[in-house]
Amino acid sequence: MQLKMNKTLTTGIVLGTVIGVATSMSFNVFAFKSNNGTIPLEQIKKFSEVYSRIKRSYVEEVDDKKLISGAISGMLTSLDPHSSYLDEDAFTELRVGTSGEFGGLGIEVGMENGFVKVISPIDDTPAYKAGLKSGDLIIRLNDKPVKGLTLSDAVKLMRGKPGEPIELLVVREGKDAPFKVKIIRAIIKIKSVKQRMLESGFGYIRISSFQSKTTKGVVAALGKLKKDNKGQLKGLILDLRNNPGGVLNGAVGVSDIFLDKSGKIVYTEGRVADAVMHYNATSGDLLKGAPMVVLVNQGSASASEIVSGALQDHKRALIVGKKTFGKGSVQTVLPLDAKTAVKITTARYFTPSGNSIQAKGIIPDIKVEPLQFKDDKKDKKDTFIPLSEADLKGHLSNPKGEEKSKNLDAKAALIKSEADKAKKADKSNQDLAKRDYPLYEALNVLKSMSLIQSRK
Repeated sequence: MQLKMNKTLTTGIVLGTVIGVATSMSFNVFAFKSNNGTIPLEQIKKFSEVYSRIKRSYVEEVDDKKLISGAISGMLTSLDPHSSYLDEDAFTELRVGTSGEFGGLGIEVGMENGFVKVISPIDDTPAYKAGLKSGDLIIRLNDKPVKGLTLSDAVKLMRGKPGEPIELLVVREGKDAPFKVKIIRAIIKIKSVKQRMLESGFGYIRISSFQSKTTKGVVAALGKLKKDNKGQLKGLILDLRNNPGGVLNGAVGVSDIFLDKSGKIVYTEGRVADAVMHYNATSGDLLKGAPMVVLVNQGSASASEIVSGALQDHKRALIVGKKTFGKGSVQTVLPLDAKTAVKITTARYFTPSGNSIQAKGIIPDIKVEPLQFKDDKKDKKDTFIPLSEADLKGHLSNPKGEEKSKNLDAKAALIKSEADKAKKADKSNQDLAKRDYPLYEALNVLKSMSLIQSRK
């Protein structure tokens, strides 16, 4: 798909929430020019004095490289939760992460009050299967407290050889006490796009993260759904729950797939010229205007919020679920040399209508909370077969004539057959409601939208 833009897509804009245990971010470099600001000599002198005193008086001899790295890291992490210093290990990790295959647990993480916060578990990874949830706080890694560690240090502890176990001590809202989660490390292979038919005419696409090939993946998924449906879809659910983000071009490309008219998808604003960008849609909606529902929750962040905001602002889809994470900033990776770099927040991004979701999130059009259902084990009575006046023996005839009397048994059999079909469909819906209530509600909303559209 060709994307019309005011500037060429720069995959260097990092939209994933943070460098996590497993991430799928691309990067490049903005060419920044010095602002020729004055150097704060007094502050530099103070830094030099502290450095000298540590070298001279600290109880143990400290390596120069460690001191400088620590100073740089502290300077960046004091800015915001997403700016950081990438030492040799972290920089290598970022580059490996762009391949979509790497070792780890399979979670996107950040820091909150000195603890590791789970932003989102990635589908079909060890962390996902172990039951980690968005918002969980990890306070201990094996026997080591997280408090006092940098995010990079915590990530290193969570990294390891595939097959090696790690035990996390987790705090979760609603739980009275911390609990342990044992996870076996594995090679993380991310398939960012999945699809299936929910019912005849109604398709479902799940995007777990935004990679450079996600747009092509969604196009292929739509083609597969249309083939399975033997024609155009009546509607589509796009599931972005627990999608932590990824590369910008993935979010722009996916948004463009469903927008038929030209207009803004997203734009960014920053202090330097290269941080100001506008991304526009092109004509051609591959869904041909069929209704759409986008499912989101508190684990939907960054690139997921770009797609949700664009489709919401253009009135192309209804957003269903819970308020999203609220990461509306852009990070750029700037190499310092061949082995190290800084990841620094360079811009804020805005939805087409000019809204910033930073620390606010995308507000769903329809809020849906997850629910749990209890199985009804009570005996169910046989289905009641309704009768009409015409089935009653000795009924009065219609003075204007009536259809020939039907055999009561034959009619009862027909009614029971129709009831069985409805019962089977209802059981399928009940099963979906039990497995995934927000998806069940999203499908009901989508059906209503399709029905309204068909009657226009």
